[in-house]
Amino acid sequence: MTTQERRWVGPSARQRLALLRRTRSIAIVGASTNAARASYFVATYLLSSTDYRVYFVNPRATEILGRPVYPSLVELPEVPDVVDVFRRHEDLPGVLDETIAAGAETLWLQLGSWHEDVAGTAEAAGLQVVMDRCIKIEHARFDGGLHLAGFDTGVISSRRDSGVSR
Repeated sequence: MTTQERRWVGPSARQRLALLRRTRSIAIVGASTNAARASYFVATYLLSSTDYRVYFVNPRATEILGRPVYPSLVELPEVPDVVDVFRRHEDLPGVLDETIAAGAETLWLQLGSWHEDVAGTAEAAGLQVVMDRCIKIEHARFDGGLHLAGFDTGVISSRRDSGVSR
């Protein structure tokens, strides 16, 4: 689906900020043990830079980053506020069904993931939906770790360091 065909309109930046501020727990569905995968990078960020209780869901893994991995959302020790999804497009309807069964409040589809039918069904079931956005980038942006021009490098000067002492 191209951008021009998109009809669904997600929450505004202010609404996403409010959602992240009231969130206490996040389940990462499709969490990976592979450090090169986006889900691993997001998990590392959430564990090191937030106070969220983070849970991993993957039926083929037992431990990620020293934490237990659960085979499904309904087997988590609590109902997550947000279900952050790293799964293929064709898997999203099943993930939505599991999200509804678990009683979560928000379905968050990661950057590059867009499914209008899933969004419509989720909203009809009372869930909030965020699509095609990275929860790590959104959190960092609202928390001051990411600026409009990109990542916060801490560089104050626009002058390049040429390596030559002056």
